[in-house]
Amino acid sequence: MFEFVWPWVFALLPLPWLMRALLPMADSGEPALKVSFLSELEGPSGRRAKANLPIWRQRAPFLLIWLLLLIATARPQWLGEPLPVAASGRDLLVAVDVSGSMDYPDMQWKSDEVSRLVLVQQLLGDFLEGRKGDRVGLILFGTQAFVQAPLTYDRRTVRVWLDEAKIGIAGKNTALGDAIGLGLKRLRLRPATSRVLVLVTDGANNAGQIDPITAARLAAEEG
Repeated sequence: MFEFVWPWVFALLPLPWLMRALLPMADSGEPALKVSFLSELEGPSGRRAKANLPIWRQRAPFLLIWLLLLIATARPQWLGEPLPVAASGRDLLVAVDVSGSMDYPDMQWKSDEVSRLVLVQQLLGDFLEGRKGDRVGLILFGTQAFVQAPLTYDRRTVRVWLDEAKIGIAGKNTALGDAIGLGLKRLRLRPATSRVLVLVTDGANNAGQIDPITAARLAAEEG
């Protein structure tokens, strides 16, 4: 279906005529633009041809430009039929460790030695893209924890943000408790039967304000 995002823009269509009617005409015999060689290019025949043109033909280029400008400003777009989204109702929030230890190259991926984070990005990325019908989100944590991607059905974008994660972006240490606490905060308003928090890490807690055992117990209590 073809439509305009801002159809009200076409209300400006008569604006040039209103300006011509309301604003006083410039009373000057001097040309608005002086070009020294214009008379040589135009010649007497050019001036006569222009004078013989009907008014509507003289103004047609301006009117066409004005109309095209309004059409572009109104943002034309073509919308296809809405696609149904199969929703299973699960809210899957994944917290990924990006501390310094995740940079250690002691993993293998397709016969290549890679860091722990690279392996997580490959395996977890494939897993997230396969969660059709689920909303997925991403938390990155190190010394601090922050939401990289809120819960969304756009799994491909979440994977892109996961692939762009860098070591040390949240600090070099590991705050497991803060990551769990942030995940609980984000999932608290979701139904208990559908919310899932996955923690991906390789190290022990050595930073943060929340004890990971306390955070895990709180998560168990909230379901």
